[in-house]
Amino acid sequence: MTSHSLDEVLAHLATESRNPASRGLDAMTTTEVVALMNTEDGHVADAVRLVLPQVAAAVDLVAAALREGGRLVYIGAGTSGRLALLDAAECPPTFSTDPNQIITLLAGGERAFVHAVEGAEDDTHAAAVDIETAHVGPSDTVVGLTASGRTPYVIAGLDRAHELGARTVSIACNPDSAVSAHADIAIEVVTGPEVLTGSTRLKAGTAQKMICNMLSTAAMVRNGKTFRDLMVDMRPSNAKLLDRAQRIVAAAAEVDVDTAGEALDAADGRTKVAIVMLLTGSDVAEAEALLDSSNGIVAAALTNPLVE
Repeated sequence: MTSHSLDEVLAHLATESRNPASRGLDAMTTTEVVALMNTEDGHVADAVRLVLPQVAAAVDLVAAALREGGRLVYIGAGTSGRLALLDAAECPPTFSTDPNQIITLLAGGERAFVHAVEGAEDDTHAAAVDIETAHVGPSDTVVGLTASGRTPYVIAGLDRAHELGARTVSIACNPDSAVSAHADIAIEVVTGPEVLTGSTRLKAGTAQKMICNMLSTAAMVRNGKTFRDLMVDMRPSNAKLLDRAQRIVAAAAEVDVDTAGEALDAADGRTKVAIVMLLTGSDVAEAEALLDSSNGIVAAALTNPLVE
């Protein structure tokens, strides 16, 4: 694409357009600036709400991939990729996932998380190489994020993932985005012009983060990583998380924190095992057997025929 034609494409993107409400941004008081930003941010949840059917369909793809031993592979550039990387990084401590189960391919590599890498988002060859190096295959779901909807790195990555048999999802913040034609499920969350023209780390970034939250969290709910509204597969790796784990076990089993702590100690810090022990009156081995025969789902373990 020539520079002239690219300028024409960008000029027609809602995310690159000027917001009439912020034309006088530099003349506003500080209170007026933050109030305007708050008002504009208030529209993001409404925009996401309009694409919930597509998000739900994507969640089911991700959940199926993880259940089948595959992965959720995010791919993005700039802010979009960094937001995906944040979501992936939070999953191991929250859900005890293997660090390789949810990964992010970022244009320019990991160093691009803190430093801009010139030309990285336009490098289609690198995208294909990154997908191949990550050994993406039929058991994986690849989610490409691009606020503009036209980032070459993301489109090329989705294309290569599709060729390798992976299921694909795109997340863009403009209608009729180019990337949508390159995904099995296309999510177009239209957030409109930014307060600071073209700064898609604002509303567009917020929308993408909200959708990433939904994809990972809802997929984990579908795969038994929660019991009711409690995160029962977390790793209590520090004092704060140990306290949280004790409170989770106490709430789930409706016991006091001391009793929950004793069960958690006996279960070697595994919240699911501690909960099943307390709710079924079983020992560690019995609770492990109940969970093993219930695919690790606490609710299913409690109604397992093995429970006397």
